[in-house]
Formats: sequence, C-alpha cells, structure tokens
Amino acid sequence: MNSTIMKFFSLYFYTIIHLRPIQIYYRIFYKIRLVFRKNIGFQYPQFVSAPSYSITLKPSIISNQSYFPDENRFCLLNQAQVFPINQINWNDEKTYGKLWAYNLNYFDFLNQENLTKSQGISLIRAFINASPPLKTGLEAYPMSLRGINWIKFLNKYQIQDDEINAFLLAQYFRLADNIEYHIMGNHLLENAFSFLFGAYYFQNEQFLKVANQIFEQEFSEQILADGGHFERSPMYHQIILFRMLDCLNLIQNNNNFHGLQIEKSILEYAKKMLDFLQIITFKNGDIPLMNDAAKNVAPTTLQILQYAHRLNLHVQKIDLSESNYRKIEHNNYELLINVGEVSPNYLPAHSHSDIFNFVLYVNGKPFIVDTGTSTYENTTQRQVERSTSAHNTVQIGDFEQSEIWESFRIARRAKCRILFESESQITASHNGFQRLGVIHERSFTTNETRILIEDKIVGKTKYTQKAYLHFHPTIDIEIIGSRVKTNTGELIFSPEVEIVEGEYYFIEEFNKKVKSKVITLFFENYLSTTLKFFNHLENPCSNILL
Repeated sequence: MNSTIMKFFSLYFYTIIHLRPIQIYYRIFYKIRLVFRKNIGFQYPQFVSAPSYSITLKPSIISNQSYFPDENRFCLLNQAQVFPINQINWNDEKTYGKLWAYNLNYFDFLNQENLTKSQGISLIRAFINASPPLKTGLEAYPMSLRGINWIKFLNKYQIQDDEINAFLLAQYFRLADNIEYHIMGNHLLENAFSFLFGAYYFQNEQFLKVANQIFEQEFSEQILADGGHFERSPMYHQIILFRMLDCLNLIQNNNNFHGLQIEKSILEYAKKMLDFLQIITFKNGDIPLMNDAAKNVAPTTLQILQYAHRLNLHVQKIDLSESNYRKIEHNNYELLINVGEVSPNYLPAHSHSDIFNFVLYVNGKPFIVDTGTSTYENTTQRQVERSTSAHNTVQIGDFEQSEIWESFRIARRAKCRILFESESQITASHNGFQRLGVIHERSFTTNETRILIEDKIVGKTKYTQKAYLHFHPTIDIEIIGSRVKTNTGELIFSPEVEIVEGEYYFIEEFNKKVKSKVITLFFENYLSTTLKFFNHLENPCSNILL
C-alpha cells in the first residue's frame, strides 16, 4: 500500500474516531434515506394556509446593510453580486462559494435599517417562487436562520399572508425532519432557536417540544463553566449569545406558553456568556480573532451588551477557566493567551492549529495579532489560515500541532496540559509534536511593564524549531541583532537567534486582506522573548520605554 493511500486512511481514521455515535448514525441514516426517498418520489407536505399569531418583541439588533434594492445587489462577506430583477439565484455556490450562498439564504437583510415592507415582501416572494427550484436554502442551517428572520420581519410589519405562512410552516416541518444531529454544535442550537420562534409564531406545541429537548441537552454541553462557547470561537460566541437574547426577548414578552421552564435556563446561560464576552473583548471593542473568527459577521460586543441591558441583563466580573483562554490586563496592555486544544473533540470544524497562540493589544491598539479567517472554502488559503505557522506559536519543521485537513476537519490533534498557574504566570505544554520525539512547553510571565515568554523544546529532534510573531498592519518593525524595535515597543530575544522578516495577510473580515509583517525566529531548544512597551503618558509625542 503506497504512502498516499496510507495517509488517506490515516486522516479518515483519526478524524472518525473522535465523532460521536449519534453523528455517525445520522450521517449514514440521512444518506440512505435520501436515496430511498428519491426512488419513491417522496415529497414534504405543503399547506394552503397557516394561521399565525402576533408576538411582541423589544427592539433587537439591526442587521448591517447587505441588500441594495435600487440595484438588486447583495454584498455579503465583502463580495457583491447583482441579480436581474426577480431572478435571484438562491442556489449560486459557484460565484463566491457555499458560505456566501448560505448568507444569501439567511435573509439577515430583512432586518436592515432601510428595507421597506414592500421590498421585504418582494424578496420573500422571490424566494418562494424561486426558479431554478431551491437547493441551498433547503439545508437545515440556513433554513433555521431564515425562519427567525422571516418571523421577526413579518411580526414587525404585522403581515398576515396565507401564502407566506403556509410556505414557512412547511419549512419548519422539513427542518423537523432534518435536525443537524450529524453535525451537532452551534448548528444544533440554531435549529432549536428557530423552532422556538416557530412555536410562538404558529402556536405549535410540537415545535416547542423539539426546541426544549435540544436546549436541555445542549446548553450544559456547549456553554462552559466560565461562560465560553465550547467551539472556542469568539465570533460564534457572539452569534449564539445574540440568538439566546432574541429567544429571551421572545419568551419574556409573550405569555403564549405558561410556566415555560426553558426561560430560566436561557437566562442562566445567557448571563454566563455575557460575562465571558465582556472579559474576552478588548477595551477598544475588538474580539480576538481566535480560531474561525472575523468582524462584521456577528453583532459587536457593544451591540450585544446594549441589547442585554434592554432585556435587563447585566454583566459581572469573572475568571476565565474551562474555555482555556487567559486574559491578562495591566495599565498599558491586554494579553489574551490560548492554552486550550481542539474543542470539542467531536466537532473541530472551527478549530485551528494554534495552541499557545496569543493576541496582544498595547495602549488600546492591536500590536501582535491572530492572522484571522478569510474563507471556509476548501482551498490552500483555508489550510494556511488554520495552520500552526499562521499563529503566534512554535512550529517544528513543517509539521502541524494538529493535523488539519479539508475545510473543517482535523485528524490527529494535540493535547494541552497546564503545568503551573498563578496571577502573574502560566506554564503549559502540548504533545502535538510527540511523534517527532519532542514536547513544546511555553510559559508566560507578566507584570506591569513587560511580558516574558519562554519556549522550551523538551527532547531532541532533527527538525528546525521556529517561533512566529504576526504584527498588526499599523506596526513598523526594525530588526537590530536579537532585538526588534517597533513604533509601539521593543522585543528582546535570548539567546541570540536568527530573525527573518516576512509578510503575511492580516484578515479582520472575510475576503479582506491587508499585507503586514511577520517575523520567524529560528532557535534551538530554548527561546526567551521579552516584550516592553512605550507608554504614552501626558505628552502624546513622548516615547518613554518602560
């Protein structure tokens, strides 16, 4: 058996062994069922009419403008497309990929500020009467988000339309038959959030029961002890929390179902997620772009906090723990450290190869950053963005800490262990390079004026040892011996190391790239990195090195 076939089987084996039995069962079940149904010409039930019920909602978060009606133009994920009037191709995954098509089918634009009632109804009817017939929009995830957005829009304008309601009800019956147990994670919660909206809108006890069942099993699974979402993406954390607040809004302002126990659960977990989000967000409002994360996808932290305040939810100070992020704040810097691994094990879709990655803001501005996420397409770019070298950590040779492949899969993955932790220091190790005979250990020691990072390679290896540091595009760097001077501070390396300056693409938003500087440090067994910062005191023109 040649090496290519062996690698193929290895990738699949180390990926599949982490899946849960329910995921494997539903992957097989849905595929077999699809073939069977095609053979018998199965069709989902259709409705002529469906009565809906008015619901009350406090103002939610307005969507960013993504639809421009004068041109029939959609701008999603920073990529624009104009469709002929009444000829929107809801299935177009070829032009910009599946994620763009998904966003088109979410219908977030129904809740943008300047969309009129007639424009929204026109878009809904264009979807109902789609030609060619719908495909992408019939997948469970976009169906879930679209259901919520339609209901919010229809309720806002008190629209009672038999055709629209009948179509929407049929969509919910389709969704009930295709719940994403084969994926789990945030997809499953989105299904449940949508069912809750459908339950109130159609006064349907069965939809409520499905939502409750999913909430009961998933909240305690997906929301960690410190309030972090278990997929460890700050962006998806914002998305899930926003949806929880919408559901809380729905329950608190409508008494359709008396004695609803799920309100207490949503309230409890939403508070925890709010506390986590406030801690992990930098003072200037940025979230760290850890794992799959980008700006202008989810509502901002400020928008979420303001929405929570309207719902009478308030945040409190917490300590980060189970999420395995650590946030250290001093007068002039904020440091976020990742000492966690692929999470959850059975759903690594949004995880990167980034143990010991860190993000550093100085004087409220980004200094050392995560490179970000620009695409979910199965491309070389996607592989680069998930790779070890795209993060501020150490790589041995050209091997990855965790074996990323395709768009969302990981085969063998590193395990991380915290060795020591105090208020000013954390030391941890991971075994991602154990197959090369070595363990990587990293220590962060902090005080008011500096950060000390120590990397140790325990064991012997013939492969090159490299540490990466990615600077924000606003940072100018100058290499002087074993030092790097910047317009924000200074980095001092010991013992003497070879420093190679290069370029990378910094990505704050999907499909937006800005060239910036990265340095690669070549070292043997041990590397000490000291970061000192300029403190802009009363005189903004003075650069006093602490």
